[in-house]
Amino acid sequence: MDAGAVAGLAGAKRKDRLTARNQYTTHPMLSQGDVLSYLEMCANFGVNLQRGMNFRLRGNESLILMSLRVGAPYADRFEEGGKVIVYEGHDVPRTKHGPEPKEVDQPEFLPSGRLTQNGLFLDAVRRYKLRRAEPERIRVFEKIRDGIWVYNGLFRLVDSWQETSGHRQVYKFKLEIVDQVLPNILDRGRQFDHDRVIPSMIKLEVWKRDKGSCVKCGSKENLHFDHIIPYSQGGSSKDARNIQILCSRHNLEKHDKIE
Repeated sequence: MDAGAVAGLAGAKRKDRLTARNQYTTHPMLSQGDVLSYLEMCANFGVNLQRGMNFRLRGNESLILMSLRVGAPYADRFEEGGKVIVYEGHDVPRTKHGPEPKEVDQPEFLPSGRLTQNGLFLDAVRRYKLRRAEPERIRVFEKIRDGIWVYNGLFRLVDSWQETSGHRQVYKFKLEIVDQVLPNILDRGRQFDHDRVIPSMIKLEVWKRDKGSCVKCGSKENLHFDHIIPYSQGGSSKDARNIQILCSRHNLEKHDKIE
């Protein structure tokens, strides 16, 4: 396939994503399943990301970083096959003479009285429940190994609560994925499994199996987790045999076609 054809496919994919947005928008440089280095992730937002919760980081874009790896500092989890994320709030910062962060309640306010990141997300939920605002839109990135992140997509923040963890209180936030299935797929009259987000364990298994490189050319740049049988045609996200790593060129060439 020549460069012109590849460029045409890229344009068609961008047009499809625009069709599916409705009132929501997606970052023009990101697609669900994209693999990024830490520096690439930061470059997308023009900031050096130093924390997991980032409320209105740039304009009205909020962002969270999560991890389900063994030893992750917070108890994040997926539910409903990846359509829902339950995200744990963040602890007080570790300071030289301060308390052990895991020994005290997660804070809503700073000592100055200003809202912490927990507080900003809690306030967004309250405004949504009072029908004063639309649900906060949040981009979610998941760490799969040191320095390597996957874009899980755009979610909306719909609920929050406190839970007891040991002898302290922690915050939990519920996020629901924004459904970006194209209208022509929905019009086919078939029942689709909307579990589009690839489970963390599957990502880790595929990353190890494919050696963190494109299965077609061995490139380690501009990678993407790809469904061999496309999700739009009923391909599973829960079976590592249906997931592979492709670089951007080979992902565009494939263009949702079963090989």
